[in-house]
Amino acid sequence: MLNNKVINIAAIFSLLVLLFLDKYLALPIPFWAYGLPLLIFLPPTIHGAMNIEAGFFMKVWCKADTTEKVVALSFDDGPDAIYTPQILDILQQQEVPAAFFCIGKNIRGNEHLLKRIYADGHVIGNHTYSHDFWFDMKLSGNMLTDMQQMDAVTVHATGLTPRLFRPPYGVTNPNLARAVKAGNYLPVGWNIRSLDTVAKDETELLNRILERLTPGAVILLHDTRKITADILPQLIQGIRQQGYQLERIDKMLKVRAYV
Repeated sequence: MLNNKVINIAAIFSLLVLLFLDKYLALPIPFWAYGLPLLIFLPPTIHGAMNIEAGFFMKVWCKADTTEKVVALSFDDGPDAIYTPQILDILQQQEVPAAFFCIGKNIRGNEHLLKRIYADGHVIGNHTYSHDFWFDMKLSGNMLTDMQQMDAVTVHATGLTPRLFRPPYGVTNPNLARAVKAGNYLPVGWNIRSLDTVAKDETELLNRILERLTPGAVILLHDTRKITADILPQLIQGIRQQGYQLERIDKMLKVRAYV
């Protein structure tokens, strides 16, 4: 499997080969050739950082290993005072469990929504406290502190300590891998990205998700978007019409949701 360790070894090995040819065999090595290790390193590393399914820096649970027609809904970035209640109402009416990867700073003032998420049978996951744009540039210790802040407000509101963690924007790197390991989190991604944060057309959004359904799929949505609340009943109906059952993410992945 192509991952960070393999790429690092390949880049270092190629550099050592160039140095050996230059120093010990006295072969004429053009200056540009020393850029080859960088070319080996950068493209897959950037792709791995931006593509959570790659599992490049750490193993991330992005789908269930199953042939059963089950999928899981997950919602990021809440709780939101306007749209989270609407989404919870729809899920309750349709008897559908889901996962909510919450931002800690959004919990303050919305503790009642966090309590309802759990009371309604859904899972609460950690999506950091700040969801800072520069989160990925932090040192691992600072990342861990941010993640633990989210845990603290969740514990205060519900008594629960989330184990499931979803990185902001789905970006991973070595510092995050260290923070996840130090905090004993289970990183969870997705394999169907709805793009509901930028979607304008409801039909296109629905089709994008429904056309990508596969057994064990994890669907990424956001409970901060009007379009998501608007299409959710049709999405649930469309999923069921294709013969799929909607399962809670921790049960589908067969993992423990809380510490």
